[in-house]
Amino acid sequence: MMNKELNETRKNSTPIKVYCLRSEKENIESQARKAGMSVAKYLREVGQGYRITGIVDYECVRELAKINGDLGRLGGLLKLWLTNNIKTKNISSVTIRALLNKIESNQNEIGRIMKDIVMRK
Repeated sequence: MMNKELNETRKNSTPIKVYCLRSEKENIESQARKAGMSVAKYLREVGQGYRITGIVDYECVRELAKINGDLGRLGGLLKLWLTNNIKTKNISSVTIRALLNKIESNQNEIGRIMKDIVMRK
């Protein structure tokens, strides 16, 4: 009997049938797609009480990473522009440092948000 349990797979197990309305089925399929799972895996995970982490979270992280990169490029361009432009002589170094510190602060905050999203379970 122990050997039989070791060889058991989902494919040769008895399936569970669930009757539902068309709208319910479409909703379940939509939720599974959003989570990046097949309907079977989605229902199995939900039925066992697991928290579903949607693929949408990772799309948000990707967008935040893009913004973070843009901020980095902006900071680099700002530094380059400030060093090569005569008109910037009127801008105080305190203002420039404050702006660069704000960019760095935003980058750190975006990084923290990305980490929080990925680590949510």
